[in-house]
Amino acid sequence: MSDKISIVWIRRDLRLDDNTALVHALNRGNRVLMLFIFDEDILKNLPKDDARVTFIHDTLNSMDRSLNEKGSSLLCIYGTPMSAWEKITAEYEVVEVFANKDYEPYAMERDNMIRTFLDEKGIPFHTFKDQVIFEENEVQKDDGKPYTVYTPYKNKWLKKFDRNAMLNNHEAHFKNLYPCSFTMPTLHDIGFGRSGVKVPQLNLERVMDYTHKREFPIETTTLVGPHLRFGTISIRKLIAQLKIEDAVYLNELIWREFFMQILYHFPRVVNNNFKQQYDFIKWRNNEREFDRWCNGTTGYPLVDAGMRQLNNAGFMHNRVRMVVASFLCKHLLIDWRWGEAYFAAKLLDYDLSANNGNWQWAAGTGCDAAPYFRVFNPSEQLKKFDKDLKYVRKWIPEFDDGNYPEPMVDHQFARKRALDAYKKGLQEGSGYNS
Repeated sequence: MSDKISIVWIRRDLRLDDNTALVHALNRGNRVLMLFIFDEDILKNLPKDDARVTFIHDTLNSMDRSLNEKGSSLLCIYGTPMSAWEKITAEYEVVEVFANKDYEPYAMERDNMIRTFLDEKGIPFHTFKDQVIFEENEVQKDDGKPYTVYTPYKNKWLKKFDRNAMLNNHEAHFKNLYPCSFTMPTLHDIGFGRSGVKVPQLNLERVMDYTHKREFPIETTTLVGPHLRFGTISIRKLIAQLKIEDAVYLNELIWREFFMQILYHFPRVVNNNFKQQYDFIKWRNNEREFDRWCNGTTGYPLVDAGMRQLNNAGFMHNRVRMVVASFLCKHLLIDWRWGEAYFAAKLLDYDLSANNGNWQWAAGTGCDAAPYFRVFNPSEQLKKFDKDLKYVRKWIPEFDDGNYPEPMVDHQFARKRALDAYKKGLQEGSGYNS
């Protein structure tokens, strides 16, 4: 065995099991050192008790213990990606670098920068498909253009999907790990403290109940989101658990890939409406009303319970997310970007493409969005999905003691105001096409 070292750079694939880049690196024959970079450029924008950072740190410690059992260790560096790679290439004879692809704009810019740096040193940088079943250009229209409507994308996705071919050949042998022992930086070392909000443990049995429980917020749905986001489970292993009757859950995973390819092909959606004609909507953007929405004191129980669940648990049931988002954009006429940013700061399973796509869906400004004239009635939604008020009472302790506020705006009034604002904005923007 050569003394030359290959490095596997893990990012949003925090696992040793079924990790494509790791499998390829181990099969090459060189000794393999696993690396994680606590990216200063990302961490500097997060609160110092961010639950996601605690989860990542705990997961890395668990991975390190597993590597210790195999005679190796996980190298963790705090700093910018460039400073980390300058340090690594100065200390080790690196002959190849392996990583799984990330499709977000910042990640692609980062990887291109590091690729250029490694190229100058004659070090190949290999990247692999891992966090998706199909990448950005693998499910396209017959003319080679990306889909912007979900249903035909889903149909093409399902037509191309070969279960046996997609879900096999990702087992690692771990024979070529680099023998080493590193000290993991503490949360304090990277400028953070331990969060009181915990990511729920992965429990795939919940996936089996998704179809029957998914509409009711008091029920615990899969809670797989953070694990899929940070890669503590692979998309292949997750889909391998599904049966024919789990088609509804598979559709949600296809939505995830749909929004990923939208973000890849149309990166402007990060800060702009997918449908440019919606740029002319006059948002009210009342800060006091936004604060009431954030704090869960709107006087609409389903909206407020959802926001309090988000604030306290870092999670919100999907049905409630739709109602909450619709309320902000339609009832209060507050720009979807305000809500998107708030969710990004709070959600344990925050993923840029899905968060952006779903907020634009709710606002009516995105690809394949809900029609602008669809305005959820929070009171009717409450009757349908929490008629016994179990969810509401769980998150709003003062609901029955007379201290709960009256609705901050009348539904019918707000609905008419929203429709008028949207109609006027769309008339002004009628010359624009997406």
